[in-house]
Amino acid sequence: MIHGLLWLPLLLVFVLLTALGWLERRRQQLFRDWAAGAELAKLDACGAARLIDGVLSWSSFEAGKLQPQGEFVIKNLELVELLALGSGEAPLTDESQGSCRLRLVGGGIQRDLPFADAERARRWIEELMSRSRCEL
Repeated sequence: MIHGLLWLPLLLVFVLLTALGWLERRRQQLFRDWAAGAELAKLDACGAARLIDGVLSWSSFEAGKLQPQGEFVIKNLELVELLALGSGEAPLTDESQGSCRLRLVGGGIQRDLPFADAERARRWIEELMSRSRCEL
């Protein structure tokens, strides 16, 4: 009986990992459906983003759904800045890694798009600026 009780925590861990895997698979399937037909798309710990027909929109995953957080028309894009995620207006250096946000400026408005990875955000800056030039 003692040996059986020793295996109980392992069984609970297995059930927990299975449930977490199922949730992640569900999140990825929601993202695939949401981003279908997108020219550019991303899914990370900070949320999802997609570029469709010159409109960049982003969402966060809450309560089993993608909740819209904002959107920005790319043809109005004038400037993209890479900023730290939680420390106000501090710009990131080229060596910085980790969570960050893109500040999209144009048409008299500015929006912040969160990213979990600074390298991916840097690639997105290049893509967005090239696409905004194509829209002009």
